[in-house]
Amino acid sequence: MASLWSLMEVLIYLFLVAACGLLSAIIFEANRRRLNYSYVEAPAVFEDPNTSTQVSCPSIFDPAEKYISLVIPAYNEEQRLPGALQETIDYLQERAAKDKSFSYEVVIVDDGSIDGTKGVGREFSKKFSVDNVRVILLGRNHGKGEAIRKGMLHSRGELLLMLDADGATKVNDLEKLENQIHAFAKKESSGSSFRVSDIPVAAFGSRAHLEEKALATRKMYRNFLMKGFHLVVLLTAGPGIRDTQCGFKMFTRSAARKLFTNIRLKRWCFDVEIVYLCKRFHIPMVEISVNWSEIPGSKVNPLSIPNMLWELALMSMGYRTGMWRVHT
Repeated sequence: MASLWSLMEVLIYLFLVAACGLLSAIIFEANRRRLNYSYVEAPAVFEDPNTSTQVSCPSIFDPAEKYISLVIPAYNEEQRLPGALQETIDYLQERAAKDKSFSYEVVIVDDGSIDGTKGVGREFSKKFSVDNVRVILLGRNHGKGEAIRKGMLHSRGELLLMLDADGATKVNDLEKLENQIHAFAKKESSGSSFRVSDIPVAAFGSRAHLEEKALATRKMYRNFLMKGFHLVVLLTAGPGIRDTQCGFKMFTRSAARKLFTNIRLKRWCFDVEIVYLCKRFHIPMVEISVNWSEIPGSKVNPLSIPNMLWELALMSMGYRTGMWRVHT
């Protein structure tokens, strides 16, 4: 019996040491990111593939020059990006042909790819001009959240849409988000003449309506992980958005300015931080069902779960302690 008690004491001691070590690591990393809102990187530039000249990147604080910007984060997407990008450009050109006031840009953010993703982006930029298709190179892999943050901060649109490089959501579904934003902005505006870019609104594409079918076809462990993740998200960011992880979100320029100059999470859970920051800034959020299909080659796997939990722990520690200050 004495040996059993001794073993339990050792286990309890080891558990407490591990818990203290983990808590210390969370506090250290959260503190390290406390100034991440400050955009201190060297000025970003685009390369014009036709002239080999450098084009200075705009800033989210500049007035809008385009109606809509599409920000596509890409990491090793040489195979999936060309088809999705061509479909996107075809849609945008068709709209521009019908409506002369419609202007667009596609901002591809290469997140340190080691395949031919950079070349794919440059070929499209060369074909459709650097004014319409731009490529930002991050140099090394930072994570999807950082790639989108970088793209958003250097976009020119009144509306800014983030979408995945795999084409899982049909690009014409952006009209659903666009219409909801315009309807809300018109209702909130004080006069008949207003710019939608000046009204802070966020529209989230959602796959929640597909959840019942997904539960029936997914393996049990994936459903368990999904439900567990949803619970953790609810505890971290609170209720309001059923599907935080759909990679199809649209923001007005004023909303993007507030959100992406504050965001600190760099990988999968930056979506949850966006929801949290929308609530902090009282930015209205609308959730709209979109068409979505699973495309082979997903980067998400069971090993992503610990990273997600780590980021959520950082976010909870950072904001709840006041370590991460929100700057307006």
